[in-house]
Amino acid sequence: MANLREKIKTYNEITNFTATARRYFVNNFYDGNLTVLGILLGFFVIVLKDPTQPTVKSVYVLMTGLGTSISMLISGMSGSYLSEKAEQKKMHIDLAKAMGILDDIDDQTKIKDIRNNEEELKKAMLKTIRIDKPFLIKRKENKNKTIHEKAESVAGLIVSLVNGGAPFLGGLIPLIPFLFVVEANFIIFIFSFIIIFICIIILGIYLGYVSKESITKNILQMLVAFSLTLIIITIFLG
Repeated sequence: MANLREKIKTYNEITNFTATARRYFVNNFYDGNLTVLGILLGFFVIVLKDPTQPTVKSVYVLMTGLGTSISMLISGMSGSYLSEKAEQKKMHIDLAKAMGILDDIDDQTKIKDIRNNEEELKKAMLKTIRIDKPFLIKRKENKNKTIHEKAESVAGLIVSLVNGGAPFLGGLIPLIPFLFVVEANFIIFIFSFIIIFICIIILGIYLGYVSKESITKNILQMLVAFSLTLIIITIFLG
């Protein structure tokens, strides 16, 4: 365990992935809160507009919120992983160009293209062609990763987990009140809105602490989006 911690510490010193993960967590947790807020407001408007049935089955709210949260989890993890992988590949290619080994990369690309067209060449010339010239033989790849490559892989994995896990948690936490009732009424929705409000305040405090800026300013900035979401969706659906 100590060895693992040392490795992660070393990888973080190389890539500084904690800063990226921290930024992703705040942004995506906030996104999860506001996404589920929109879902809750939709059900809330239904409750308010139908005085004959001032409740809604909690299972409907839970299933909708859970489904949305799972989608954000998968989307966040896969999207982040693929983008980070693409960025790493681009960085390796740029590094190869800077080190003057671009010819090796071009040769391997040519080999792949020629191998793919070998069948067409056979048909056109009506005989078997062997493409075994020394300068076209693909070099055996070195499977031993450098410490920088390992650090990038670990960083990409951790950032992907945070990128998907943050909106998932941000979407699930506001649904907690609905776990305790079969029929959700006005009060349950208010409790859920209060939970989102508290989460946003905590995120604002954290951002203020990290950025060394005014905590009040950060809280107010985040509450603006919260208030706009409430107002716009209520007006639109009402």
